[in-house]
Amino acid sequence: MPSDPIQYFNRYTGEIESEQIYGERFLRLAYQTPPGRLAVAWAIKRAWFSRWYGQRMDRWKSSVRVRPFIEKYGLNPDDFTQPLGKYHTFNEFFYRKLKPEVRPIDPDPKSIVFPADGRHLGFAKASAIESVFVKGQKFDLPALLGNKELAERYADSPLILSRLCPVDYHRFHFVTAGTPVSPKLINGPLYSVSPIALRRNLSYLWQNKRVITVIRTAHLGEVLQLEIGATNVGSIVQTAIPYQPAAKGGEKGYFRFGGSSTITLFEPGKITLDADLLQHTSEQRELYAHMGDHMGRVV
Repeated sequence: MPSDPIQYFNRYTGEIESEQIYGERFLRLAYQTPPGRLAVAWAIKRAWFSRWYGQRMDRWKSSVRVRPFIEKYGLNPDDFTQPLGKYHTFNEFFYRKLKPEVRPIDPDPKSIVFPADGRHLGFAKASAIESVFVKGQKFDLPALLGNKELAERYADSPLILSRLCPVDYHRFHFVTAGTPVSPKLINGPLYSVSPIALRRNLSYLWQNKRVITVIRTAHLGEVLQLEIGATNVGSIVQTAIPYQPAAKGGEKGYFRFGGSSTITLFEPGKITLDADLLQHTSEQRELYAHMGDHMGRVV
């Protein structure tokens, strides 16, 4: 079974690092072996499978997983808003809040910020995306948005794919100030969105269950933010109130247990993405950065 590492550039250390993959053996069996692919088709991609696993993470017994998880992945409990004893289930810990000072929002009024902690890819033009994780994989924007006219409007737009691992902070935030309209759900299966799976089939991103929110802004027109479900994501919870103005970096919602992804689209000609994000994306390598850090600027 191939075990090629998943590498990313860490903006804070300045180094290329290898990802510690939560559930790596399961993912490689599921997506890199014939029996595993049968299991994906029959059970793993199904909503009932993720509901079943999510319910396990909601049981009080699951809280015994919290401390070993923190120790294995080097998390800092001082960053959390609550002491460890307050997390009665693993899921409560999983979608924990962080103290505002550990995720400062970039203060530059012309900056746009990453929506979540994670590993990010940035593309200057959505319709020109042809290499994501492996060469030759094209991005199907009409399928992703479920709307041909909307896809045509954003075809020449910058697109940012932000991938959250199970070890990451799992709340997602507004990339800019604006007013969100009511989120739209597009139902679908729940494939993994780990590169282990996406290297095999990028279309999982636009097959999976996803939520699209239009954010009306003063200077950027309408920004699209999408949250994408994945295997063992119990649910995508929207905490922002539709039609109520939101600040840059304000909380939009959270994922319950499981890794997942967000996608952000801007109208053409409105922003430029950061040079390091574009550089590493061109080399098919993700860039690790925190929610609230800058990812580009208003033109």
